[in-house]
Amino acid sequence: MTVSVFELFKIGIGPSSSHTVGPMKAARAFLQGLEEAGELSRVARLSVSLHGSLAATGRGHASDTAVLLGLAGEEPETVDPDRVPAIVAGIGEAGRIALLGRHEIPFLRDRDIRFNMRERMRLHANGMRFLARDGDGRDLAAAEIYSIGGGFVATAAELAAAQAGGAPDGPALPFDFASAAAMLAQGEAAGLRLSEMMQANERSRGLDDSEIGERLARIAAVMAGCIDRGLAQEGILPGGLKVRRRAAGLLARAEAQDGANRAAMPQEMARVSAWAIAVNEENAAGGRVVTAPTNGAAGIIPAVLRHLRLHCGGDDAAVAEFLLAAAAIGALIKRNAAISGAELGCQGEVGSACAMAAAGLAAALGGSNAQVENAAEIGLEHHLGMTCDPIAGLVQVPCIERNAMGAVTAINAASLALAGDGAHLVPLDAAIETMRQTGRDMKAKYRETSRGGLAVNVPNC
Repeated sequence: MTVSVFELFKIGIGPSSSHTVGPMKAARAFLQGLEEAGELSRVARLSVSLHGSLAATGRGHASDTAVLLGLAGEEPETVDPDRVPAIVAGIGEAGRIALLGRHEIPFLRDRDIRFNMRERMRLHANGMRFLARDGDGRDLAAAEIYSIGGGFVATAAELAAAQAGGAPDGPALPFDFASAAAMLAQGEAAGLRLSEMMQANERSRGLDDSEIGERLARIAAVMAGCIDRGLAQEGILPGGLKVRRRAAGLLARAEAQDGANRAAMPQEMARVSAWAIAVNEENAAGGRVVTAPTNGAAGIIPAVLRHLRLHCGGDDAAVAEFLLAAAAIGALIKRNAAISGAELGCQGEVGSACAMAAAGLAAALGGSNAQVENAAEIGLEHHLGMTCDPIAGLVQVPCIERNAMGAVTAINAASLALAGDGAHLVPLDAAIETMRQTGRDMKAKYRETSRGGLAVNVPNC
């Protein structure tokens, strides 16, 4: 089923949608299931094990912190990033945690959250197991939950059904396209733009146009706020690599740039790079971000959106058009490949975000559906094969700069597409399938495990 705009764009915290947002949601969901069954008050002991990529880079991605927050009842969209250190420290000092904020049990982070490097769970690279026991040591409940990218989580049963081709729950949609070719055909038959098709789908989910507009404006506002906060911060990012924040300095140099300096990046593109870096520095610091479609690639769409507003004269309507069209492309990629670095490498994150941003910009600037699809294909094609190799398991190097590169590429892709008539040799469907195949063939060490690429060829300190 074509995924909702508001599932692709989710407000959360950094540094990772799959390693932070997903585990937080999974931990909370496990306890909510116990509460609904009337068993929460009987829990005396709780253990969590993280597997696969979650185990390999979970410490650098704050997965254990995320589990603690979820168990405590916090949600990614509402938790205050500035309070997180105090929440975690309080649990550690007390040696106890209040499950969902209500039922207190003994809990030791190093004992009760395990990073299991030896076992990769059967359905996905990002797997978690939860086990609750009563006071007599008997099992109350167990769950196998997967974080499948972009902050999406699924139980073993849900993921197995999806992989077997089962139909997901939800209302029938007027535009449920399984391919870009179908998307274009449906748009032509209905005489609608991609944004109008996605808007119609959201109406089928029970939202009116006013609610859709308000939600889109909220997403855009959080994206803009993340840029602004990132530009206002200085100092060293956490984690031990001693990476210095540089977005503010980059923007200052862009603003002061001498147009006669032929060696410098054009001022507009230099600004875009600074905006993208500002977002991903905030993400690396655990700040408030929007999955777009993931945290690791969260800077690309906000940077291109600001380019639309400041350099292209885009208004609120253009921003909404951008987000809706971008979501149409993201929905296709998620349906037919993945948006998870643990599954496909960084092509699945930065490549997907670049394709979405290129499509959104082309749509907002008046491009036809065919031109929008062409823009997405160009953006995705030139990220094929990109590995996910974060140094020290941190979403910093090379992740932050990759967002700047992806944002600039997205703008160029939209420009190239708008210069044509929409006809092109490589269809978006072929690019998505190529990305899926490439990710499948890619060795695990190049897929968010920090066991290959830059992660092993550059000293960590």
